[in-house]
Amino acid sequence: MQIEIDHGSGFCFGVTTAIKKAEEELEKGSTLYCLGDIVHNGMEVERLHEAGLITIDHEEMKELHGVKVLLRAHGEPPETYALAEKNNIEIIDATCPVVLQLQRRIKKQYVSNPEAQIVIFGKKGHAEVLGLVGQTESHALVVEKFEDVEHLKEVGKLDFNRDIYLYSQTTKSLDEFHRIIEYCQEHIVEGATFKSFDTICRQVANRMPNIASFASKHDVILFVSGRKSSNGKVLFKECKSVNANSYQIESAEEINMDWLKGVNTVGICGATSTPKWLMEECKEKIIKDTLS
Repeated sequence: MQIEIDHGSGFCFGVTTAIKKAEEELEKGSTLYCLGDIVHNGMEVERLHEAGLITIDHEEMKELHGVKVLLRAHGEPPETYALAEKNNIEIIDATCPVVLQLQRRIKKQYVSNPEAQIVIFGKKGHAEVLGLVGQTESHALVVEKFEDVEHLKEVGKLDFNRDIYLYSQTTKSLDEFHRIIEYCQEHIVEGATFKSFDTICRQVANRMPNIASFASKHDVILFVSGRKSSNGKVLFKECKSVNANSYQIESAEEINMDWLKGVNTVGICGATSTPKWLMEECKEKIIKDTLS
């Protein structure tokens, strides 16, 4: 049996930087808090917890004073920075540069034209989306899928007689974003402005065709990802559409060897939040179980 790990899978630049910053602070012997899971992968969160990283939520942050808090790659709304200043908290800012640039663009657009409608294609409640909506004093509309745009139009919450500016969460599907753009272009009323900004991270977007190609080359695909990962859901769906014998797992312990009976090739891949060491661990477990 051949086992191949997809070299294109694994942490994106933003996640790699956030983890590196956390490790550097922990090596100094500092007490370091992280606002939310540093990455949507339970195994990596546990590894860093054992190294001393303490995960907190926004309510817990309100009770902290004079400590160091790391902001993960997803970014945060302005209120988080204001709270840090009020509580004398030192921010270790690991916001992904792509997300940071997007936040600034949305804030600039909102300040220049507060009456316009800003729409964000993204997952409601997702940390990155909360940070983006925060740039508009919570006025932006969030749509999770194409059908949401139709619904908002029907109920009158999205007015095509007024200016609309459309942005996207950095890890969303490019194809669905283009469907939303086409719908808006078709329905915008003459005299109103519609503009869309392709703010999907290319490092993430390019993984779709790459992972589809990888999935097609193997008899069985093991997709290693935390189930909370938005990017993981999108990429696993792509794997499954190309190769029906695709299974999502969070750790090596979840591998069912019955999936691999009589197969010649196994492909192991993952999300932008999946550490390389975890994919290696999955490969090692298959080898060990095959030999035993």
